[in-house]
Amino acid sequence: MKRQFLTLVTGAALLAGGAMAHEDVENPTVKARMEVMETIRDNFGTIASMAQGKTAFDAAAAANAKAAALEASTDITTVFETEAMDPKSEAKPEIWTNWDDFADKAAALETSLSGLDTESLEAMKAGFRTVAGACGACHKAYRTE
Repeated sequence: MKRQFLTLVTGAALLAGGAMAHEDVENPTVKARMEVMETIRDNFGTIASMAQGKTAFDAAAAANAKAAALEASTDITTVFETEAMDPKSEAKPEIWTNWDDFADKAAALETSLSGLDTESLEAMKAGFRTVAGACGACHKAYRTE
């Protein structure tokens, strides 16, 4: 279990640390969805940093990060609804051919974020695994490496 947690934490850290260069994106639809995903990434990165012990736990900061990530997660299906591509896009075309599965995975992220308890470090760590798993399940299926 500890190894699984470390794997999830490492994956979240890589996700949080990776730069999404969308300043060169020409397609406004793609740019909008990249901005939504970046908001989720940045805020979940705040939570991941606390869960990993890289930054001190701060319940208020964790709650704010959760709220921002949760709000952005409610926009996922909206910003991906229109099939659009750009050379900078990391989205796979399978999103639109497997829309119901993609939407289910987006809903799973929203649900996991909604249930994330940020009142204590221990509770947040427990919920962190679920959120990281929801992110990973969707990225594995629908994001280019």
